[in-house]
Amino acid sequence: MLAVMQVGLSSPFFICGGVMLLFELLEPTLAGMGYELVEVEQPSPGKLLRVFVDKQDGGITLEDCVAISNHLAQLLVVENVAYSRLEVSSPGLDRPLKKKEDFLRYQGEMIRVRLRIPCDGQKNFVGKLHTMQNDILTLEIDGELRQIQLSNVDRARLVPKFG
Repeated sequence: MLAVMQVGLSSPFFICGGVMLLFELLEPTLAGMGYELVEVEQPSPGKLLRVFVDKQDGGITLEDCVAISNHLAQLLVVENVAYSRLEVSSPGLDRPLKKKEDFLRYQGEMIRVRLRIPCDGQKNFVGKLHTMQNDILTLEIDGELRQIQLSNVDRARLVPKFG
């Protein structure tokens, strides 16, 4: 699902603050609406702004994206955030796992992990997320358990289920 809105604004907010400040602005707003902010992307300051959202019960609908887009458009004007187009979307079937809570929520699911520093000469792993305790992921890969420090995870995503 995707909602797109175009606006002509310019401001030093985003240029000075970066994606993290924008994430911190949007996260409590979306939580108050009953949604989870998964990711924010703005490849070029003042240009396209992508916001990926999720919700636990039933996922995101087009109506959710429209409601969020309308709400955020007003918030971004009030906060004087520079962007030319706003896209609000679900994170997709290959949802990124970013926070500890994500790893806890998706225990038992197949995930794809890319490491910052290779482990046994390998940076990419696909396996079943067995547990996440004390900042250590335990993946079941080909029947064997492998532990990975959460701090060494560069990217992690769910492996989509089809059928």
